[in-house]
Amino acid sequence: MRVARATSLRALVVLVAASTLACGDPHVSLATGPREYVAGDYSDVLQRWTRTSNLVSLSRFDDLLTVTSTYESWDFRWAYVIRYANDYRLTVDQRRKLLQATLDETREAHQFYVALYGSNRRWTDLTKPNSSWIVRLIDDQGNETAPAKIDAIAKPGALERTYFPYTTPWRQAFRVRFPAQTDGRPSISMTAKWFGLRFAGAEGNEELRWEVESAAKGAAGELRR
Repeated sequence: MRVARATSLRALVVLVAASTLACGDPHVSLATGPREYVAGDYSDVLQRWTRTSNLVSLSRFDDLLTVTSTYESWDFRWAYVIRYANDYRLTVDQRRKLLQATLDETREAHQFYVALYGSNRRWTDLTKPNSSWIVRLIDDQGNETAPAKIDAIAKPGALERTYFPYTTPWRQAFRVRFPAQTDGRPSISMTAKWFGLRFAGAEGNEELRWEVESAAKGAAGELRR
């Protein structure tokens, strides 16, 4: 019975992994510049910039770590401000100032909204020195960058649960900031084919990746619009 159960559980994990790979995640563009978003576009933009990964122990069938994260890119921030301004009925001038301020932040740092849970809540607090997990910004060019700052969102409210709907009472939420440059070089290479977050610890490691579309493909897309 135990062998059969273990076999079926392994098969389930393989099936879930295969389904995830089959679906795939959209490529993203790191290009800056004006966007023409309306408030209704926010959900699609959020999905484009959000990734989820699971680290499961097959021997114990424990969910060691489940992470969902949104990269708050130039593109994402533009859509976010448009939605936020619509919801809060900001004036045109208020929206313009908010948009300028949030876009300026992208020149200084790469910021991620992170919501996660694991087998032990105390071990998954990324702000604690004894956390079971460390997080790094990585890319395919070999760059690996430590966070400049990790802020815990102690009690996510209506704003987090509305604009990042994967936020739940069972997940811990954080904003993780990485410097845009380290030692005078971009922390995400200009030629990177992908970048992502790596969560690593004694129990294993997992990565969330954002595949970057080529400059040529991005330019062609702009022309088609």
